[in-house]
Amino acid sequence: MNPSTRAKLMTVSVATLCTALFKRGLRHQVIQGVQPLNRSLPNMVGPAYTLRYIPAREDLNGIAVFQDPNHPQRVAVEQCPEGAVLVMDSRKDARAASAGGILVARLMVRGVAGVVTDGGFRDSPDIAKYSMPAYHARPSAPTNLTLHQALDLNVPIGCGDAPVFPGDIVVGDAEAVIVIPAAIADEIADEAVEMTAFEDFVQEEVLKGRAVIGLYPPTQEQSRSDFATWRAATGR
Repeated sequence: MNPSTRAKLMTVSVATLCTALFKRGLRHQVIQGVQPLNRSLPNMVGPAYTLRYIPAREDLNGIAVFQDPNHPQRVAVEQCPEGAVLVMDSRKDARAASAGGILVARLMVRGVAGVVTDGGFRDSPDIAKYSMPAYHARPSAPTNLTLHQALDLNVPIGCGDAPVFPGDIVVGDAEAVIVIPAAIADEIADEAVEMTAFEDFVQEEVLKGRAVIGLYPPTQEQSRSDFATWRAATGR
């Protein structure tokens, strides 16, 4: 992805990005039901690399499948590109693990930007200590063989009710994860940076005791003038 766009998206919130996408009629881009294991990490930003799970069929998904070097879960861990985000469609079912600490550690040391599942991770206390962002619905102890069967790599998926196409830009912060269509990522990043500057100004004014009417949104000329003065003084 565009390095400038990545840098901009590292500085904005999912909430702000959600507003920018909403203005364009995109209302279902937030991955529902997931949360970060470590809220102290910087934003997660990267193009999506996807893995799709289906309900496991017992005669095809025994423990021996992990001996296959072409097992989709293992291949995803070894092939997810550096700087990308591995996004897993686990059917919003956290009863079985999408991955565990060892596989997530492998993603981290390979330089992957983050990992997201609408299911759960096992070894979540370990993953919470890693320097790579990880998002899931809740902890999962059992192996994914219990319920999930890894099937497809890098295909369009649904994750937490959000459509995710390979190459879409995934952004996660301390609150949530959102998916930006790749074709508009640059313009969304530019708009979000502008929105963030204005919201920072508004936050400062509100904390000083200023009323929001006429300020947010800036329907009064004085608010627009004050914002211009603030930008000049702060270099924003």
